[in-house]
Order: sequence, then structure tokens, then C-alpha cells
Amino acid sequence: MKTDIPCHPTRRALLGATLLGGLGAVPSLRAQGEEPEVVTVARGLERPWSLAFLPDGRMLVTEKAGRLRVVADGRPGAPLQGVPAVDADGQGGLLDVVPAPDFASSRALYFSFSEPAPNGRGNGTAVARAVLDGERLREVQVVFRQEPKVASSAHFGGRLVFGRDGNLFITLGDRFSRRDDAQDLSNHLGKIVRIAPDGSVPRDNPLLDRRGARPEIWSWGHRNVQGAALHPVTGALWTHEHGPQGGDELNVVTGGKNHGWPVVTAGREYGSGAAIGQGETRADVAPALRTWVPSVAPSGMAFVTSDRYPGWKGSLLIGTLKAQRLLRLTLDGDRVTGEQRLLAGLGERIRDVRQGPDGRIWLLTDSGDGRLLRLG
Repeated sequence: MKTDIPCHPTRRALLGATLLGGLGAVPSLRAQGEEPEVVTVARGLERPWSLAFLPDGRMLVTEKAGRLRVVADGRPGAPLQGVPAVDADGQGGLLDVVPAPDFASSRALYFSFSEPAPNGRGNGTAVARAVLDGERLREVQVVFRQEPKVASSAHFGGRLVFGRDGNLFITLGDRFSRRDDAQDLSNHLGKIVRIAPDGSVPRDNPLLDRRGARPEIWSWGHRNVQGAALHPVTGALWTHEHGPQGGDELNVVTGGKNHGWPVVTAGREYGSGAAIGQGETRADVAPALRTWVPSVAPSGMAFVTSDRYPGWKGSLLIGTLKAQRLLRLTLDGDRVTGEQRLLAGLGERIRDVRQGPDGRIWLLTDSGDGRLLRLG
């Protein structure tokens, strides 16, 4: 595995075009000086999915095939022992990883993965807690399982975010073949759920007392959320999700809200291009802040709070798979005021985006020879 750290300056001009937005047209932003230099910190990662930072300066990287590695000084270590079996077919595998809020004392990690059904018939997104102990995980315990298990290799969701109250948000896809279930509160498909760190249900969850509803549900009507982050000022959960043939969305997700899929969407049926559902708005459905038509296939998301990048503080960064760009959105409260498309010269799918403790922006590229990148 190569671990050299060559520098790859990327100083491309902005590719700008005004796209359709959830609240009208969003203007493209003109380049503000040169783009940050792109530095390869580690390479040779196989389909990396998620990046997390440890207090001692090391990093964790998940690989879709089921490997969790510690990266130190630009060198990915051997896969940690103790990761449970994953179903890595299609979009499945080992997905997100986040340290527990009390990691410094507990050494606890949480990670999401596509868990095979015991009988081999189907799979589903699961979340486990484990203790990092040297080169292995111990005390591995599954704290959440998406129900029902489905025979599908797509739409697992899988992003994990701890709220300010210490509870854990988990994004769950509709599994592609079960999209109508995103409106059915008796299952976890197409939902975002909120659990306590031990897997129990917080007493203030919005559907706790609704008959027939799963008590873990925080919001519903989601297709496949692969980006989630807390707003640094308000603490609100922001997410983005994939739409079909258009209709990717950026949302602020509050408890007890329906986000529409598949009855309200700007997406279209694959192949035919036929409309899906009842239209693009409905009074009882939370509107998207931003909609992309055509799709950019968003993945990974981070708010910029550091001063390292002139003009970027307060922006929202989103990786893209199909568009192979890093998107920088400017914001005015909950309103998107502009979009800049960056890293045109990279030519790679961007799977994850994080701001590190050093204030720098870090990226993972999605390929069989994936890279861990740093901006500047």
C-alpha cells in the first residue's frame, strides 16, 4: 500500500452554471482567487466510505469491503480486528464511523454497516458500538437494526451524527425496491431515526406515542441520505439525499416531519423520465432548501467554521459522486444563496467531506485506489 504524500495542486477555474433550486434558481459563484491546493495524504484505500478524527491526531477510515483502518502519519494501518461481517454487495458494506462524544475516556466508536440476515435472505443497515483497543475492536454490540431486512443491494443510507444532547441520528435508505415504505411509519425504511447511545429510545422522540409508528423514527419520506451534519450555530440536523434522475435534495431535518419521498419529489422515473408522485410540493411536506436537477449524487457534507480558507467560513461543503466536484454552498440562515463547483481537475468521485480539528478540509475519493486528501 503506497503511503507517499505528493502534492497535487488543483487550481482550476470554477465551472459555473445556474441550476434549479428547491426555492428557485441558485446563482453560481464566481471563483474567488485560486482554489486550495489538493494534497494526497494517503492512497491505496479500497472504496473508502467514511473518515473520522481521533483526539491523538490519528484518523479512522472505513473501506466498503468491511475493513476499518487507523491512518497515522499518512500511513493506513492493517485492518482492525473485530469488525462484524458485512454484506458488501452493490452499495452495501462498512459505512460510517464516528467516535463517541466521550471517546477520550470510553474509547468507544459507533459504525454503520449492511448486516446480512441470519438466514441469508436479505440485509439491512445496522449500527454497532465497540471499544477501540490497540489494533482491534472489543465489546462489539449492535445497538440498532433497520427493520425489515430486505433482499436489496442499494439505498442503505448509513450516516451517523451525534446531536448536542448526546443522542445518535442514523440515516436509513428506502432500499430502492421498497420506496413506498418511506411513508409507512411501521418500518424503518426511508427514515432517519434517533436513539440513545445504548440503543434505547429517547423519551422526547416525536413519534413515541403514535400508535403503529416505530418509536425510533425522527423523520420520514427519505430516499437515500448519504450526507448529514449538525449546523455549527443552531445545532440543527442538515442532510442531503439522492434523488432518481434528478431531485437530489438538501434539507434541514426536524423531528416529526415528512420529507415527501416518493409522493413529493423533483426526481423522475429512470428510463422513461415520467413524473413520480403528486408533484414537487405539498403543504404537509417539509420543503427542501436546495434541489439539484440534473442529479449530482451528493455524498458527505461538512460546515466550514475555520478561517483557513478565505471567504469560505460559514459555507457548506458537499462531495459529489456523479458530478465529481466539491460543492461550496453559501448560506443566509436556512437559505442557500450561491453555489461554487470546485476541484474540476480532480476527476474523482468524492465520497466523504470533513473538517478536521486543525480546521482543514479533508476528503475521501471513491475508487479501488481511493485517496485521503487534504485541502491546503
